[in-house]
Amino acid sequence: MHANLRGMRFGGLLGALVGGLGVIGTLAQGPGDSPAVTVRGQTYTPRSILTRNMGTEEDQTTAFPPHKVVGNIYYVGTRTLSSYLITTPEGHILIDSTYERNVRTIEQSVTDLGFAFSDIRILLGTHAHRDHQEGDALVKELTGAEVMMMAEDLPALQAMRPGDEPYPIDRVLHDGDSVTLGGTTLVAHLTAGHTRGCTTWTTTVEEDGTAYDVVINCSLRAPGVVTAAHVAEFGRTFPLVRSLPCDVALGDHPAYHNMLAKHARLQPGGPNPFIDPDNCMLEVDIQEAMYQATLDAQGGEPAEP
Repeated sequence: MHANLRGMRFGGLLGALVGGLGVIGTLAQGPGDSPAVTVRGQTYTPRSILTRNMGTEEDQTTAFPPHKVVGNIYYVGTRTLSSYLITTPEGHILIDSTYERNVRTIEQSVTDLGFAFSDIRILLGTHAHRDHQEGDALVKELTGAEVMMMAEDLPALQAMRPGDEPYPIDRVLHDGDSVTLGGTTLVAHLTAGHTRGCTTWTTTVEEDGTAYDVVINCSLRAPGVVTAAHVAEFGRTFPLVRSLPCDVALGDHPAYHNMLAKHARLQPGGPNPFIDPDNCMLEVDIQEAMYQATLDAQGGEPAEP
């Protein structure tokens, strides 16, 4: 075993302890149960949304059955942390490594689908939080994949050093940049707010002779205190996300696209429940309503940073 890999695994173990305590503390102490918003008959609070997204520590680290979503896109994440494999004849793309301690779990899911983890050529992410991109350096070491990230998230990613290893950087992306491999092209959209470089990915896939627009959403969850910077960012982000053509909406947490219920409806030869254009804007509606309610609770004015 390489010394570098040993160090990263030790860092991942330490990160599991610290990260787990952080999540427990977040769920136990905040956010609170206000404001509350009701969207399509369902009531949400900041606490209920975070609990829905993260689940338990077991949920965050236990593989969900890997499965085909649509076209050449497969889910290889855990019960509550999304990771997507996009396969091509020239190698594969992985979106979101999640926690470093989950990388081997993702590797097993990729293998279970019949693909080789070592064939991952490009690693992308949605945003610079540990539960989504902490494992990037380990994936890079195991596969040699090119690591690409949005410029605005670079400082936060560089501060993410499991095992005290530097964050790998192969290509810095900007809003509207394309990433292409083996006939598949993904477009990076800067949808800042949750983080400075929050990145929503779009692509078009084909299934049974029909083309479908796929949107892999970055989180749109606003912080508990909305500043002027957040107002500027979300003021651009919400209209942008609403403008994206969408037949299949996915998210960096599977709760965003109701994965459990849709996966349960998968039947050989049956309609694909993930093709769901009528609900493409559901998560956007929830998060924009919560953002506006949070801002209203501040008297309609952004707080001082």
